[in-house]
Amino acid sequence: IWWLDPELTYGNAKPFVFTQGHSVCNRSFFPCFDTPAVKCTYSATVKAPAGIQVLMSATQSTYLGEEGVYQFYMEYPVPAYLVALVAGDLIHADIGPRSRVWAEPCLLPTAISKLSGIVERWLTAAESLYGPYIWGRYDIVFLPPSFPIVAMENPCLTFIISSILESDEFLIIDVIHEVAHSWFGNAVTNATWEEMWLSEGLATYAQRRITTETYGAAFTCLETAFRLDALHRQMKLLGEDNPVSKLQVKLEPGVNPSNLMNLFTYEKGYCFVYYLSQLCGDPRHFDSFLRAYIEKYKFTSVVAQDLLDSFLSYFPELKEQCVESKAGLEFERWLNATGPPLAEPDLSQGSSLTRPVEMLFKLWTTEPLDSVAAASSVDLTKWRTFQTVLFLDRLLDGSPLPHEVIKKLSECYSAQLDSMNAEIRIRWLQIVVRNDYYPDLYKVRRFLENQMSRMYTIPLYEDLCTGTLKSFALEIFYQTQNQLHPNLRKTIQQILSQGLNPLPAIDTTAVATDTPAMVLEDKVSEATNGAISLRDVNVSA
Repeated sequence: IWWLDPELTYGNAKPFVFTQGHSVCNRSFFPCFDTPAVKCTYSATVKAPAGIQVLMSATQSTYLGEEGVYQFYMEYPVPAYLVALVAGDLIHADIGPRSRVWAEPCLLPTAISKLSGIVERWLTAAESLYGPYIWGRYDIVFLPPSFPIVAMENPCLTFIISSILESDEFLIIDVIHEVAHSWFGNAVTNATWEEMWLSEGLATYAQRRITTETYGAAFTCLETAFRLDALHRQMKLLGEDNPVSKLQVKLEPGVNPSNLMNLFTYEKGYCFVYYLSQLCGDPRHFDSFLRAYIEKYKFTSVVAQDLLDSFLSYFPELKEQCVESKAGLEFERWLNATGPPLAEPDLSQGSSLTRPVEMLFKLWTTEPLDSVAAASSVDLTKWRTFQTVLFLDRLLDGSPLPHEVIKKLSECYSAQLDSMNAEIRIRWLQIVVRNDYYPDLYKVRRFLENQMSRMYTIPLYEDLCTGTLKSFALEIFYQTQNQLHPNLRKTIQQILSQGLNPLPAIDTTAVATDTPAMVLEDKVSEATNGAISLRDVNVSA
């Protein structure tokens, strides 16, 4: 349960509270069987001060104004982690026949302009693929930057961090991913956290089927290439023999399941589901199977064998061919082998978008650097966001770069990048930090002075403290600490403390003393040892 003083909201007007239950945190919210294997309906009564709007992940709600009491009821069985509450200075606007957006008053116009009309388009596309949307309403609430992850698929009421509003393409992908969870994760749930890929891998596959239907195959392939790049980057950092790269991860006693959540859960899981779809020959045949799978198992929890047995029963000709035992691609090996996916999707349909990225990267990294004129003629403002972040990520992977290269990159692109969204800017600033490029350091300071979100602060602090700029990081932190949530302050302190004497304790008396110091940030791999930057994870639940 996260309690925020008004200063930690965008409007600075009223206090705010929200819950984040995934994966085993709702036991601190209410008594429950905190496991995805158990589902039930729920009702709740919430009393709130005047002027505070309360919302929950429920199908029905009423408000008794005189008493200041809200009543909620979820008529369909859900696991405990999908019970969610948010309360604060929130107003709404309808953006479709079954959707509305909730946000602080200063953010609502932006949220409307970004999402009006298109959420219904995504829901309709999803229904055409996987059957009726069963939850009634699909509403979205934008939360302050203290929200510890990007998005959470609470039924009827998706939670999304407000910081993502400025990054249109990331917003599209994140909302569509949460829409996909309405079928995969919420209706049919993994029975154990050791098989989280059953939710995330299937939702990622469904998300990409929806984006293909609504935005075309090229865009989907570009986003997939960007994510698979991040997967291979994480693989290099963790090592191919790391057990967390298995789809069926062994959950040791006392380990928070959220600690095991990583890109393998999403992207290796996606690759396995994509492989299954390719065995069918036509993705539409696989869509039909997934509709039948949802219909059979909705409102229940399943294990991987349920999915695979259903798959082979639905396609008896594949069972006759023993596809589950195909050498090198055995289903068992997909589930229990460490390392990268056994097969990856063909992304050639995205070549019109990915080839320019590859060409520009080659121009900047091929010695001698005699192609600056050609490279500088590329106008990044004409590129899609995912093209630009893919290019910058690859430059990051190659850092530190020769000084002449980083100098020319700054001359060519720094001014262009200044006007772009935070997903792009943070990557350029990480390049600046990893290359100790002092002329642009003031931009790092300016960025951190204006960011309160962990997904845009942690990666930069990690990079600053890995190199020679720790004193610079300390200076910024002491100037900005009061605008950060206590949990985020603590994480940054841990990063800054490595190799130093312990930092002085920070006065947190301004924060309610009963605020639980919960490790909800475990939902995203923090990697305060610098092994994995949040940039490489960017988790949507």
